[in-house]
Parts: sequence; structure tokens; C-alpha cells
Amino acid sequence: MKTTFANKETAEPRWFLVDAKGQVLGRLAATVANVIRGKNTPSFTPHADAGDFVVVINAAQVRLTGKKETRKTYMTFSRYVGGHKSESAARVRARHPELLVERAIKGMVPHTRLGRVQLRKVKIYPDADHPHASQQPLSLKIAA
Repeated sequence: MKTTFANKETAEPRWFLVDAKGQVLGRLAATVANVIRGKNTPSFTPHADAGDFVVVINAAQVRLTGKKETRKTYMTFSRYVGGHKSESAARVRARHPELLVERAIKGMVPHTRLGRVQLRKVKIYPDADHPHASQQPLSLKIAA
């Protein structure tokens, strides 16, 4: 038997739709990260981009457990002296709600060139409207 490796040319990416309304952020991000990496397919290849596209809707209504809404902080650094900025998850949700989901998924993909390519396969929207209806995305359920 020969081993077959998936690659970008032979992969046929599918589109999935995930409704983040009421979903726990970590479980949602782990499931989406596995789908964009292609770990849900039998032909998973770690070094190739053979994953699927994911459209996440209602990202503003994702759920954080415990006291993460007030205690979890997101930090940025401008590379200048005194350029550290931090804000709570509640402020991030008020300012840019899809950033919560985006950063959670980003932490679960490889921190390499391949990971940056795979992150382009995620489309995140704060409400239920999205421009990807023509791709006819399949519904993807998140385990509770």
C-alpha cells in the first residue's frame, strides 16, 4: 500500500458555516482550527494546506466561561518604549467582537507560514449576515 499525501493542488476544500451564538469560545476555536488545518479529513497532512474554509457568524455572541469576561486581558505591543497596551475581553468585545474568536483560533494553528495561510480560510462576522451564501456552506456542529 502506498501512502498518499494531500497537497494544495489535490485538495478540494469545502465550506462550513458555524453559528457561534452561545458557544464556548475555546471549544469553538478548537473545532474551527481543526477544520482549517484539515484534521477532520482522512488525508490529513501536517505540512500541507489541505483544510476547509469556515464561516463563523454571530461572533459577538460567543460565550466566555467563569470570570474571563472581566479578568482575561489581551495585550499588544507597539515596539516602542512604553508601547504596552492591554484591555479586558469585555472591552475587546465592545470594540471589535470578532477579534475574540480570531485570536483564539490563531493560538491553535501552527505559528509558521503555513499557519498564516490557514488563517486566511476563516471568515468571521459579528452578526448573522455574511457574503458567502454562493459557496453553499455546510452546517458544522460544535460538541457541547
